[in-house]
Amino acid sequence: MTLSIPALGTTAVLAAVVDARLPAARGALERELELVDAACSRFRPDSELVRVNEQSGRAVRIGAYLHEALRIALRTAELTGGLVDPTVGRSLRLAGYDTTFRLVVARDADAFVPRYEAAAGWRKVELDDHERTVRVPAGVELDLGATAKAHAADRAARAGSAAAGCGVLVALGGDVSVAGDPPEGGWTVGIADDHGVAAVETVAIGAGGLATSSVTVRRWNAGGARLHHIIDPRTGRSAQTPWRTASVAAASCLDANVAATAALLLGDAAPAWLATAALPARLVTRGGRVLRVSGWPCTA
Repeated sequence: MTLSIPALGTTAVLAAVVDARLPAARGALERELELVDAACSRFRPDSELVRVNEQSGRAVRIGAYLHEALRIALRTAELTGGLVDPTVGRSLRLAGYDTTFRLVVARDADAFVPRYEAAAGWRKVELDDHERTVRVPAGVELDLGATAKAHAADRAARAGSAAAGCGVLVALGGDVSVAGDPPEGGWTVGIADDHGVAAVETVAIGAGGLATSSVTVRRWNAGGARLHHIIDPRTGRSAQTPWRTASVAAASCLDANVAATAALLLGDAAPAWLATAALPARLVTRGGRVLRVSGWPCTA
């Protein structure tokens, strides 16, 4: 049995090995969703991240959740050589992703002319672990979309499993995390090539996480251009990539999502990079050809 609730601009899906324990897991999931939204939302006026962005140029004291999320985002930027960078907030806003996505796609495409500006770079973020403050230079805006949701899925799965006393699966959009003992044969997860269509294959996971990043979702028109939310921090433009989707399995949902996003940005270099990291992955070209890397199953 599963349940679905709207959350974070997408849908949260929860499943438990023991159906009767689903309510306990749901409570843990809902608490986690509130925590990540209050700390990391770019569109919630009272979120901590909005406050940090509004006070750029000054050190801002932050709570434990945002502090952890920022440490993860900065570490991710370092490990990916700046490909997955939290300072893309301004780039996203200038390109037109400046409010909730429902409002972005609803507005007149000709009324907004996008601008393109490279990200400032993660090294400019000053995070003080002792004082628990963060300072970003004036004009720099943070966005944690590449890491915070996946990290929340991991946290929610662990908390849900502990509360329910059984195995739990949490999916936030394309970010899937599992914790506890899985059902026999593992959790079945559907993989789709395009958003809003039926899964074209399934895989089973028993631990860790799985994430799919795509340039076919969160797309909008602005100033005569067709844009999407995977921003290349080097240019401030929607990534030019041969892949329409990248699905990756890893030890955590966070690791999987970071790798899937990086793969889209790496373009032709993605298969070799994923193979070197020994990350099972499924890449789909713009034309629909499927490439499987590092043991991703050929059938499911």
